[in-house]
Amino acid sequence: MTATALEPARRDLLRRRIRLVVAVTITWNVVEAAVALIAGRAASSAALIGFGLDSVVEVLSAAAVAWQFASPDPEKRERAALLVISVAFFALAAYVTVESVLALTGLREPEHSTVGIVLGVLSLVVMPVLSWSERRTGRELGSASAVADSKQTLICAYLSAALVVGLGLNALFGWAWADSVAALFIAGFAVREGIEAWRGRACCAAPVSVLTGEVEACDDGCC
Repeated sequence: MTATALEPARRDLLRRRIRLVVAVTITWNVVEAAVALIAGRAASSAALIGFGLDSVVEVLSAAAVAWQFASPDPEKRERAALLVISVAFFALAAYVTVESVLALTGLREPEHSTVGIVLGVLSLVVMPVLSWSERRTGRELGSASAVADSKQTLICAYLSAALVVGLGLNALFGWAWADSVAALFIAGFAVREGIEAWRGRACCAAPVSVLTGEVEACDDGCC
């Protein structure tokens, strides 16, 4: 289903729903970023600081969608929003990779942080719900940027899991390298999703189908 196939009342409802989900996502991530960065600095934890910066990237991605749907005609801002989201994915992947390598080589070593573990668990509960809501609404509305942003939110949940596992193993067994290894897998996923968001920006045919995995390529072959 695309936005043009929807009744005007339904389309307006979906747009309001996306704006609400994005507003909640931005608010949560601002708080999450502040707590993670403060706690990460106190514990000298690269993992927590990286998690806080990921929240900043998530705010940027959500803000791009909020900017798009603040327009009376959001479709005109679709490609610009996708560009911001794809760049945010790549920036996230680059930062996580660098921090992971530094940790694995012994130049960074996360310390125990109860605050970090609690924050990661809360994020692991909240983020999948926000991602599912935005993804479902974006697919019905036909918005590639909303679907891409929902994946960005889901990556934050994966990072939360890595943070919880990493800090937990470090606290229990002193395995400071555990979260770095998990983060490298997440970085690879972020690169893949960034490429898909970029393809959705570049293609004129069925970007939502490509982003949601319903088709492998656009009809004109540009994906």
